[in-house]
Amino acid sequence: MNILRYLLSATLLPASYAAADATSYSTNYPTNYPVTLTNCGVEISVASAPERTVTVGQSATEILYSLGLADRVNGTSVWFNPVLPQFAEANEAIERIANDDPSFEAVVNKRPDLVAVQYEWHVGPTGSVATREQFHELGINTYIMPADCDTKDNSTGGDGTRTAAFSTDSIYKGITELAQIYDVQDAGEALVADLIDREARAIELASSLDLPEDLSAAFWFSSTDLGVSPFVAGQLGAPGYMMDKLGIRNVIESDEEWPTVGWESIARADPDVLVIAHMDRRRFPADDIEAKREFLRSDPVTSEMSAVKNNRIVEMNAHAMSATMRTIYGLETLAEALSTMAFDQ
Repeated sequence: MNILRYLLSATLLPASYAAADATSYSTNYPTNYPVTLTNCGVEISVASAPERTVTVGQSATEILYSLGLADRVNGTSVWFNPVLPQFAEANEAIERIANDDPSFEAVVNKRPDLVAVQYEWHVGPTGSVATREQFHELGINTYIMPADCDTKDNSTGGDGTRTAAFSTDSIYKGITELAQIYDVQDAGEALVADLIDREARAIELASSLDLPEDLSAAFWFSSTDLGVSPFVAGQLGAPGYMMDKLGIRNVIESDEEWPTVGWESIARADPDVLVIAHMDRRRFPADDIEAKREFLRSDPVTSEMSAVKNNRIVEMNAHAMSATMRTIYGLETLAEALSTMAFDQ
């Protein structure tokens, strides 16, 4: 695998500074405030390292924790899975404003300097929490994780449409920019290095396996009800990245992030492997992993699929299926699951 390269934005670091790999994320450039950068099409200026941060989205929360900034987070929201084990104690001490979308008032009442956001639709032009302008009018900065807007058009509605394939470069970009905003470059460099290493090891594991050349898969996130067309992963999002890196063909040919596709169509494509999302959220009946499994076993269409009949079903944290730091954990999960499977049936 070629070492991933990410050229740091000139708005953050001197033009002479370029990162060829994780080891080049030098700490010789402490933050020179104010930091001004363009984030998801909006220019923001941060006058000093934020002391109080509210997160809207688990990705932003866990990245800040990973950067050693739990003491700067005073409210979290939008959770799919339990927090990473190493942050359980710190997370317990921080108020969870909401499991799902928080209200604008609940966020503002925490008096944040910065609101760090996973999905643009939470604070975009028609934000489900508020618009960026509403926060900015109150002197509260907003930062959206680049993975949700780089190579993605969120104006199409729903979960948006990818204009190009998701790359983990956008994850490393978000980590690096947040490290610069909070002046914790050492932590950012270490986190990026760890993720690059884990990514390479997962790909190496899959490459060592004797997998079929035409191996195919589908990712099922959830459904508004069991039996209706499920939300499955399109070609260009985080699951598409996992499949591409591990040499797997996605049977879903849409560029939408999470299109709905009928089970009859999926069964006709007959993927060799099904990856199903495990989550704590219970917005829809199919959020429950056991409900997913029971449906797959009992439905007359899905029960005849090769992946179901041969028990080639992989459980993956829902959060890993979004474009987040945990996508690399998902890559590991899938590679390890493939190493236990037989494909000679």
